Amino acid sequence: MFTPENLIDTVKRFDEKIQTNKDYLSELDTPIGDGDHGNNMARGMAAVMETTLEGSLFDEFKTIAMTLISKVGGASGPLYGTAMLEMAKASKETNDPETILRAGIDGIEKRGKAALGEKTMLDLWIPAVDALKEGTLTSELLTTLTDNTKELIATKGRASYVGERSKGHIDPGAMSSNYLFQSMIEAGVFAHE
Repeated sequence: MFTPENLIDTVKRFDEKIQTNKDYLSELDTPIGDGDHGNNMARGMAAVMETTLEGSLFDEFKTIAMTLISKVGGASGPLYGTAMLEMAKASKETNDPETILRAGIDGIEKRGKAALGEKTMLDLWIPAVDALKEGTLTSELLTTLTDNTKELIATKGRASYVGERSKGHIDPGAMSSNYLFQSMIEAGVFAHE
């Protein structure tokens, strides 16, 4: 379950992964996007780390959301920010990770006008949350889901401009989402009581 403590732990771990891999994320983004996903996410997460995360789950998620929306350029800021904002709203009612993450998916779908199979971060989020429900979510599965985006042809966002040529490239948003879900696993969000 989500707690204020493990959300802070998740954010710290996510920031470390983003800062360590920001060049790789931008490399992934170069052939199919603007080449700035890593730098944008690194700037946003650095800003999140400068905020004071405290209070309820709602307060923490909302602080993360507003910071990402205001500090991250490109599509990733609004998408991650909207996901966190919807997760904040859901966290007022429950601390169940599946319910909270599904609210995040709804936010991404609405903001990005995207669906599963369109080579976006949703190709990581949706099957990962389905696996969470089934009790089969692992680090290895997250890697497989991320790799699976290579074979998809982008029909949304900047990557859709290159069409067929987007095939053969991992979606950078799916990769950064992989880091987020790995961070939640490491922080114990999905541990069974």
